[in-house]
Amino acid sequence: MDISSNKTNLKKALKQQQNEINDYTIYQSLAFYQKDENNKKIFEKIAIEEKSHYDFWVKITNQQLKAQKFVVLFYIFLVKIFGTSFALKTLEKREEGAEEFYKELFDLYPEAKKIYEQETEHEFALIDMLHDKKLVYAGAIVLGMNDALVELTGTLSGLAFAFDKSLVVGLTGLIMGIAASLSMAGSAYLEAKENPNELVKPVTYSLYTGVSYILTTAILVAPFFIFSSIFSSIILMFICAFIAIVSYNFYISVAKDLSFTKRVLQMSAITFGVAIISFLIGYLVKYYFGIEI
Repeated sequence: MDISSNKTNLKKALKQQQNEINDYTIYQSLAFYQKDENNKKIFEKIAIEEKSHYDFWVKITNQQLKAQKFVVLFYIFLVKIFGTSFALKTLEKREEGAEEFYKELFDLYPEAKKIYEQETEHEFALIDMLHDKKLVYAGAIVLGMNDALVELTGTLSGLAFAFDKSLVVGLTGLIMGIAASLSMAGSAYLEAKENPNELVKPVTYSLYTGVSYILTTAILVAPFFIFSSIFSSIILMFICAFIAIVSYNFYISVAKDLSFTKRVLQMSAITFGVAIISFLIGYLVKYYFGIEI
């Protein structure tokens, strides 16, 4: 297969070559600013591999390319905000579409097989070895967010049927959420203290737990301050809860290579199952005790 004489193949090759020089620059930049020696060595190793991949494509296309600054800055931004595991696995997954193209080159360019293996297996294994602080604290985020979703959707659903005013439900839920977030933060601190881990700081762990709880609370109670209709508030609350579940599990499924669909279904079943039961309890309270607020 003569790549240089085929416009379609040349376009694919140049696209892959651009990805490689972008990746090389990203890993090189991360290595330069990295303080953790373990992470620094891993970034440097992957950067060297990406540069060799780029040089391979140069020999085929006979063209030199420069890294796209916007792409480099975007992925560095993702690392800062969402952590290295999520950002870099997103970066590497971007190249999965190039697998078939690499396979087509095996006979003509034996070196392509080595690059293919590095891209599909080796670099993911190296990324798994990184010390990712944000991923270390993911457990704290799960603790706060999951508890808030289960407790608040259930509480708000029950209150919504017992009380007829959205504002009353929203204020009650907000007060309960703030109190519960402080309680959760305290419990998380004690948990981290009792299970010492050199990568986990108890105060930071408790902050992640408390903040994730209060942010989830704010998302869930917001509809009750927007709409006067209880029905509209409840529907929007469920939508917000589902979006939160999908968003968080997308992050975890990418960062930890876990099943996205399975986690979403499990978390949704628990959250909405509790909400439905609470809704029925609220209805029974209103029906038998005649509470109207």
